Amino acid sequence: MSTPTITKTEARLIGHIIADQEANRADEAIDRRAPGTDEVVSQVLAGGSAEVAAAVRAARTAFDSGAWPKMSVAERALYLNRVADLIDANADQLARLDAEESGKPITTAEGDIGGAAGLWRYAAALALTMKGQTFTGNGPDYTGLVLREPVGVVGLIIPWNFPALILSQKLPFALAAGCTAVVKPSEFTSSSAHLLVKLIAQAGVPAGVVNLVVGDGRAGQALTESDDVDLVSFTGSTATGRRVLAAAAGNMKKLSLELGGKAANIVFADADLEDAAAGVVHGVTFNNGECCVSQPRLLVHASVADEFIQEVSRRMQRVRVGQPLDRETQLGALIHAPHLKRVKSFISGAQEYGGDVITGGQPLSDAALGKGQFMAPALIDRVAADAPIFQEEIFGPVLGVTRFTTASEAIGLANGVQYGLANTIWSKNTDTVLDVAKALKSGTVYVNTTIDAPPQMPFGGYKASGIGREMGEAGFEEFTELKSVSIRTGKRVNSFPQTDWEGVA
Repeated sequence: MSTPTITKTEARLIGHIIADQEANRADEAIDRRAPGTDEVVSQVLAGGSAEVAAAVRAARTAFDSGAWPKMSVAERALYLNRVADLIDANADQLARLDAEESGKPITTAEGDIGGAAGLWRYAAALALTMKGQTFTGNGPDYTGLVLREPVGVVGLIIPWNFPALILSQKLPFALAAGCTAVVKPSEFTSSSAHLLVKLIAQAGVPAGVVNLVVGDGRAGQALTESDDVDLVSFTGSTATGRRVLAAAAGNMKKLSLELGGKAANIVFADADLEDAAAGVVHGVTFNNGECCVSQPRLLVHASVADEFIQEVSRRMQRVRVGQPLDRETQLGALIHAPHLKRVKSFISGAQEYGGDVITGGQPLSDAALGKGQFMAPALIDRVAADAPIFQEEIFGPVLGVTRFTTASEAIGLANGVQYGLANTIWSKNTDTVLDVAKALKSGTVYVNTTIDAPPQMPFGGYKASGIGREMGEAGFEEFTELKSVSIRTGKRVNSFPQTDWEGVA
């Protein structure tokens, strides 16, 4: 299949790709308007149960009777490395597609694509290490084998905030294990997934191993309900994750759910405050704040709070809001108008709970920003622990400040939400860092850095932030099943007392 180069913003048709065959016709299509300009940049076919069923059949056939799961790990690794090379070769195009459709700054999108290529290479390396175990401790004539096998057909549901990157946190690991897949991207950001599936075919991966169905939640629901899907890996909101959990119950399929977050930056008095301030601003504005590990809560020691907040405010006012494709932009456009409205509602709600808006929060529009979904990053002091802005996921560039006086109080505040995805500690005291890190109920803890981890580190959450892990060896193992094989050599000796077993059914 060809991979046309995008040279300008123009509406493109994004169809399904099933067993390497592309569907470009449908009675219904979804217009995707760029968050930065409000122009229609793509039309996404509205797939449903019929398209999902066809894609699952293709993946099922490729798994049950195709070559992919039977290949040596070295062969699969070769294909994955080819895909990584093609991602590098098409990096500019992939980054532009993601920046244009998601509203993120182009420089952030470029980092995503570089990270995506690295994930494919890392998954290729993991394929080479796929192994089981042996057990020989049950007598001289006993050998036990623990086999690790691919789980089967996997459904991958991808969110809009990191389209190519999160797809690459799932798909290459599934392929490395020997699985086949049906990919369902967000209807807001389908273009990079469409191109990636074409690149996978270009790399020589057999037809039917990777299939793409585009559309809205109807396609996602059909995928999670399918009894021919063995595992669903979903990234998205906790509310939708609960629906995925219920929909998957039909055949008791495996689930990997990476859900919402409400991370806290915990700043102790002995921290490098200048470094921490830079990290705090990065943590809440990175990817427009539309990030599951975004850091929308600032917990700061009361003894340094006033000074620290002043520095954070100064830095937030310097964040450059602009068009996503402008290379000087640090904060782009939010995903769509209803989301911008929701993010702003948290600011007005915080004021009702006694919060004090220090800076930002207003919508922005001028000749350069046009009709886009832009807002100045907001800093709100005196946020109460029972306020919605403290408890609920915002998914936007809004930072709420709460003061603490003891480490135990900071831990209680950080853990006092339903989520447990990530938190950050700023301190130069080793005892403080280790004690607090162990006490935090989150799958990730950053120390004197934030949103900063290599693909070798497993990623996932506690509590309402999800089930399972992505990346690292744990992320690879999500796409496998274990099989125990017990072998006796020589003549079998009955382990039961001798008795008359004749006639026993």
